[in-house]
Amino acid sequence: MKQITPAQLAAWLADAAREKPQLLDVREPWEFERARIAGAELVPMGEIAARLDQIDPARPIVAICHHGGRSLQVAMFLEKNGYNDVHNLAGGVDAWSRTVDPAVPLY
Repeated sequence: MKQITPAQLAAWLADAAREKPQLLDVREPWEFERARIAGAELVPMGEIAARLDQIDPARPIVAICHHGGRSLQVAMFLEKNGYNDVHNLAGGVDAWSRTVDPAVPLY
């Protein structure tokens, strides 16, 4: 599992030559409704194990949460379950809002 900064993720998403990662937002639905990164898919942390079939092991994955703690746990869980290209968004949506996209609300 690799850490990725918001700036690195923004550059990756802007790079047309790179395969786009699956943006896996592991927060709760109310958090996702309040603030989200465009293109992210909501799969709350408590539902990950039951919804592994919705996570493509052939694609790179970026796990996202509020500050990076829950997503780190999910990223480690995915690696233990055979996912090889897993990244954790360091600082989470909060850091994304502060450094990449201030239009994403802080909460």
